[in-house]
Amino acid sequence: MKRKITLILLLIIICTLVAGCAGGGESQKEEREAVQVDVDLTVLSETVLSAELMHIILNSDDYVGKTIRVRGTYYSLFHEASGEFYHYVITKQGDECCQEGLEFVWNGDHTFPDDYPEMGTPIELYGVFSRYQGEGIRFFYLAVDDISIL
Repeated sequence: MKRKITLILLLIIICTLVAGCAGGGESQKEEREAVQVDVDLTVLSETVLSAELMHIILNSDDYVGKTIRVRGTYYSLFHEASGEFYHYVITKQGDECCQEGLEFVWNGDHTFPDDYPEMGTPIELYGVFSRYQGEGIRFFYLAVDDISIL
């Protein structure tokens, strides 16, 4: 009987310790969940993510005004004709054969490259899917308020 009580107490202590350690990331998780998003690409499997990004690309007008959360790698490109840098979050598939991504514009007064992550840095961001006209073409992007370095 004494052995059973000791075993039960030991199990309770272990469960308490495990629960205490698991709670360390709760504030970040709660913060992420506090943001209302219409499309959360961070919770999708690779196959579904690829399909959803393709759907966004092919049906961009349907997403304008929606808040989208995405995780990937930061890249920027310089467009010589406009003299501007364009910023992207690129998602990669497991075998890295396919790369898809979204352009984003960081709201506020941010200077490139000083305020931006280094190329290839894993990031997560969320923003409102928007569009602009350039060189006679409609472009789509995420208007973001913050970039989280992962």
